[in-house]
Amino acid sequence: MSEASGNLHDTSGPIVRPPIAMALAVVAGLVLQWLYPLPFLPAAMPAGWVGGLVFLAGLALLIFAASTFRRAGTAVPTSVPTTSIVSDGPYRYSRNPIYVAMFIGLVGVSIGFDSLWHLILLVPFYLVIRHGVVAREEIYLARKFGDAYLGYKQSVRRWL
Repeated sequence: MSEASGNLHDTSGPIVRPPIAMALAVVAGLVLQWLYPLPFLPAAMPAGWVGGLVFLAGLALLIFAASTFRRAGTAVPTSVPTTSIVSDGPYRYSRNPIYVAMFIGLVGVSIGFDSLWHLILLVPFYLVIRHGVVAREEIYLARKFGDAYLGYKQSVRRWL
């Protein structure tokens, strides 16, 4: 039950592109940290290294998830039609591993810059992704793929 992939309206219609939402959270956190620093880590902790490693873990998951999409022949950007339900690789464990990777990346940024602001900004980032992106994707995929998506949705958790 798939629609024509050339249809310009064949997308989930997210309120914002997820990479833009992530970039806004990073920039807002840096500005807030500059205006009113809120460190939260012990001074002896090598925050840059630990944050860098956490960020790289998120980046690795993002690359793995995006390459799994590409191998399945479907698009990663939310502005392009989805052509198939991907259920292998990280999609066996999470319906949204790219967004999980973004959350991990933001935690890494927070640790790396020792910025409580970035952790605080995870809340609005989550709300935008959950309600403005994921909710719309779920409706779109259910409409486009019907029972195939609904079965996948029942068998795999949204996040972890």
